Amino acid sequence: MKKRNIKVLVTVAVLSASGCGMSSASATGSHEVRPGESIQKAVDAAQPGDTVVVLPGTYRESVLVTKPGLTLRGSGSRTVLRPGAKAADACAKAGNGICVQGRAGQTVDGVRVESLTVSGFKKNGVWASRTDRLTVRRVTSEHNGVWGIAQERSTRGAFTGNTARANGDAGIFIANTIDEEGGATDTRGTEARDNTLTDNRIGFTARRVRNLSVHDNTVTGNCTGVFVVGDEGKPQAGAMTIKSNAITGNNKFCSATERLPALQGSGIVLTGAADTKVRSNTVRDNSGASPMSGGVVLFKSFVGMKNTGNTISGNVVLGNKPADLANGDTGKGNSFTDNVCAKSAPAGMC
Repeated sequence: MKKRNIKVLVTVAVLSASGCGMSSASATGSHEVRPGESIQKAVDAAQPGDTVVVLPGTYRESVLVTKPGLTLRGSGSRTVLRPGAKAADACAKAGNGICVQGRAGQTVDGVRVESLTVSGFKKNGVWASRTDRLTVRRVTSEHNGVWGIAQERSTRGAFTGNTARANGDAGIFIANTIDEEGGATDTRGTEARDNTLTDNRIGFTARRVRNLSVHDNTVTGNCTGVFVVGDEGKPQAGAMTIKSNAITGNNKFCSATERLPALQGSGIVLTGAADTKVRSNTVRDNSGASPMSGGVVLFKSFVGMKNTGNTISGNVVLGNKPADLANGDTGKGNSFTDNVCAKSAPAGMC
């Protein structure tokens, strides 16, 4: 055989071995979903570490992810998930859009949900339980009945660049558990960054959790901007940082519930929290007449747990009513320093 022909044969063999001439799905662990096809079927067929790419279109279904390392990626506002006609799995039956679900004693790790819209689900847009290192990025979650994006029993989550709007409760919700009492979960550095949270009941809620960072978010047009909730459980909620957020005009009125009084005009509220740093935020023009109205408000929790050891410093807090800074608690070790503000209750903190 001539040398030239041998070279050609070798080249063809190398290209075939490297995946040339094969579909991108089999070569790279990528699975494409087109309008009219099922996202869930692609997720079920994927292996841990694969990527499911959802092309532009409207998909009427819920999606349950239980495999580690899976990436579910859409095309931003052009990829939309809405409720389907039939509740085919546990995620859909619960009224959720996308579920990332581990099991007791076995978290599902390293899942990524990116660049898509989840809209109109009865309960939550994106729901995660028993996860580690979950990433939710550039997701729009809107018009869902309870939470836009929510996580419980989970650690080291990253929620970045999302938009959560017009959801029934919190735009982003981070909790220890939702169905039982207990001490605060150490989230091991969960981060909420660069999100836009608007027209929800509450922009961001951290309930019975510790060790997380909430920074560089835009929170506006909700009933309450940021709400840190603690109780008598041990360890106490807190040990978090809330910094460099723009929290303005959260003046919607939300009626009282079994858990909370009516909400309106609250910027940042701490109830029963410990050792939390609230710094370098802009908190403006939050105004209302509820018990927790005001710019930055320390409020004794509804089970009597006091705020302790919290530091509110270096914030610009102006135009909030009834006060820019309000300390309605008798807990020890809370400090207000170097804030730009006009009115405080009690007086003397500005």
